[in-house]
Amino acid sequence: MAAAPAPTADEDLPPDVIGPVAIGPTWRRGPDGRFVLPELSLGWHVLSWTAQYLQHASGEPWRYTPEQARFTLWYYAIDPATGRFLYRDAVFQRLKGHGKDPLGATYAAVEFVGPCRPSGQLAGPGHPSGVPEGQPLGQPHPDPWVMLAAVTQSQTRNTMMIFPGLFTQRAVEEYSIDLGKEIIYAYKGRARIEAVTSSPRALEGSRASWSLINEPHHWLSTNGGHEMAAVIERNATKSADGSSRTLAITNAYEPGEDSVAERTREAWEDAQAGRAVDTGLLYDSLEAPPGAKLNAAWAPKVIEAVRGDATWLDTDRIVASILDVRNPPSRSRRFWYNQITAAEDAWMAPYEWDACARPDVALSDGDEVVMFFDGSKSDDSTGLVLCRVSDGHVSVAGVWQRPPQVDVWNVPREDVDGVVDRVFATYRVLAFFADPGTGDDEDGGRYWAHYIDAWAERYGQRLLVHATTTGTRRHAVEWDMGDPRRQEDFTRAVARVRTDILERQLTHDGHRVMRTHVGNARRRVNRWGVTIGKEHRASPRKIDLAVCMVGARMLRRLVISSSKYGKRPRARGKGRVIVLG
Repeated sequence: MAAAPAPTADEDLPPDVIGPVAIGPTWRRGPDGRFVLPELSLGWHVLSWTAQYLQHASGEPWRYTPEQARFTLWYYAIDPATGRFLYRDAVFQRLKGHGKDPLGATYAAVEFVGPCRPSGQLAGPGHPSGVPEGQPLGQPHPDPWVMLAAVTQSQTRNTMMIFPGLFTQRAVEEYSIDLGKEIIYAYKGRARIEAVTSSPRALEGSRASWSLINEPHHWLSTNGGHEMAAVIERNATKSADGSSRTLAITNAYEPGEDSVAERTREAWEDAQAGRAVDTGLLYDSLEAPPGAKLNAAWAPKVIEAVRGDATWLDTDRIVASILDVRNPPSRSRRFWYNQITAAEDAWMAPYEWDACARPDVALSDGDEVVMFFDGSKSDDSTGLVLCRVSDGHVSVAGVWQRPPQVDVWNVPREDVDGVVDRVFATYRVLAFFADPGTGDDEDGGRYWAHYIDAWAERYGQRLLVHATTTGTRRHAVEWDMGDPRRQEDFTRAVARVRTDILERQLTHDGHRVMRTHVGNARRRVNRWGVTIGKEHRASPRKIDLAVCMVGARMLRRLVISSSKYGKRPRARGKGRVIVLG
């Protein structure tokens, strides 16, 4: 394979060192720069057992790469307080060709006949197993049923084909392993590894002790993937010993397909942001940084960064695939950069938005800002987003969404009102627009009408730009997006903001909910151009903070172009205004 062509002079050159986006404790380092390992882990016994009973295709004893070994230690980490596994489930997301199937096969082998459950004993000095002193010793599951699950037979075949060459002769003889094509038995049928595909009803009630979820980025509602994942989760939850777990091995998913992989990633992000309860999901991924480019200069360094220890991957061959114009850029980013790329009708790709994140650029007390409010009663989110006038930096002031597993809930208006007061007390608010949204209150009026009127009365005289200045209802704050004139203004603002993001002329605070809402936004065409909307009216995927963000940037432009802006009393030391969007 010929080397990739040299970059032309007009291509953006990468930095000398490209740092990947590393997700998961596998990549955490301590103050001394060394990788952090769990206090207690059955993984030490797993590492020792696999070296004795498993082998590579070459016949050499099995050895995990350092990256795989650290993940193994964390996947089998033990909670010192309870003696149970620290994580209920795990996701191992890597670029194509990383070796996910062999890794999953080794764990299946451990769960099949190896030391996969804590014995309650700790290794002493010089223990014959090779387990370090003080670390847990494992024991086989008393009734192992290992399930390899996928939505197509070809997916399970990739893993099943590994087992004949994976077990050593010693393992085959010692555990009486019978290597079949679709079911592998041990202990004369008391233990088995079984490949299953989309048949949720047949799986209901199974007593699987461990499950490998293969390629959940292909598990969709249309092929039974969601129902199958739900059945596997229910069966694991009701397992007799409470220790049945799953491992999902996946490539980057495509947003908007609503795959099992997408839902799992969103659940993990919600838990990380405090929007949902942390149920013990270990997520591990190595992804290209948001600003990584698909060109001959960037690609080799990016591949070397995101492949981790998978040095067997041919970088030159992958770069050639990336540069092949027959391959869509979105596919190259998902397969080779391990980046989550946008659906075809998505307004913005996650990596494009991430490239503008500047959480270190915080707002300061006394900054001149504008604020946009998008209101809802219960179904959609309610948000408040600020935009600093001097540089256009966007920051979330507040967001209110229905808590998980709560059926009846209304946005707490008093809490929102308190945040509005705090913003006005902290910053110099030059304009404040509020879309009341839909929904009625207990008196039959609009849910936010009283509060929006109160905000106008309370703060209207401070604002340089008022929301409604013509017609019968003039208002300092209310800006109803249902009005066609508002839709035209907002549509034009959407176009400007998209350009600013793509040209890196917008910065934001990296708020996780806003990131999700921007990723959920879909392109919608109206008579004025392209605006944003939900994927469909009843979709649970919210976009309200994306609306607030666009509205805040629009409002900043209105303020700067206002004749009153240059006549306002200026605070000292605030610098000059840079109009970026």
